Amino acid sequence: MVSQISRLNIGHLSTLYHTSLILSGLNWIEDKLGIKVNWRLFGSGPDIIDAFKQEKVDIGYVGIPPVIIGIAKGVQIKCIGGGHMEGTVLLADKDFASLEELGTISEVIKQFNGYVIGSPAKGSIHDVIIRELIMREGLEDEIAIKNYVWADFIVEALAEGAVRAAVGTPALAVMAGQTLGTKIIIPPDKIWPNNPSYGIIARAGLIEEAPEILEGFLRLHEEASNLIRTNPGKAAQVVSKLVGVVDEDFVLETFRISPKYCAALSREFVEASMAFVPLLGKLKAISRSISAEDLFDTSLIGRVHPQPAHYDQSPR
Repeated sequence: MVSQISRLNIGHLSTLYHTSLILSGLNWIEDKLGIKVNWRLFGSGPDIIDAFKQEKVDIGYVGIPPVIIGIAKGVQIKCIGGGHMEGTVLLADKDFASLEELGTISEVIKQFNGYVIGSPAKGSIHDVIIRELIMREGLEDEIAIKNYVWADFIVEALAEGAVRAAVGTPALAVMAGQTLGTKIIIPPDKIWPNNPSYGIIARAGLIEEAPEILEGFLRLHEEASNLIRTNPGKAAQVVSKLVGVVDEDFVLETFRISPKYCAALSREFVEASMAFVPLLGKLKAISRSISAEDLFDTSLIGRVHPQPAHYDQSPR
């Protein structure tokens, strides 16, 4: 059956290393699939999940924790492809020591007893990760988390001293580092190894209605992931031109900090994703368990990317 779909509504974030910016900047979906795209920018992953609930988007670029929360609440969505791993960092001003200096994540977190840490929206992957680290140390009552809708607001809060540290994307770290002189104190490969920074999420009905369109999208997503991985200079040029407010060096530094890009749903990606389920239960974000079958549909990516994943083949 040939699908009659002629337009895709795609929810995305401003995250510089998401392939949404490559696909949009190069018009690949329109030119190669012959489908019009309505690109919709959201402030956070939970916002995209709300849009899925209202049936306003067909495909979304979302971190896995908001997806798990959405599925637990009955939103009919599936993760059909990977995208990036290890996209969360902890940064702070120069008064605080790094993991390299202190030796353990526990000692890094304990520095913030009595302080406030800024984070993207509640329920985002960054928010969940920092809350887990604080909970692990039993410091939920001593360290406050302040959530912000946009990353720019976090940088402003750091500048004003409203927060002394922040958790978020490598782009946030580059922005804060360049404007405020902050530093990364827990790098992305240490804060939660193999954490699924984002995946490609589709409304469940579209998987049944238009699998050939989703398969075509995933092929372009993998091609864009490979561009970031193998030709970051070209990818940075595309992203910088589209975004307009950051130069190519800024984008390249973001790519360098967190270089694991691929469309595959690797074993490591799936296992790290499923590790969020019990954690979200402890945080009372979900009230029922979610299985891998509830979360993932691997049928399409299995045809698009049958070879081993490329996440670990990106040079730093």
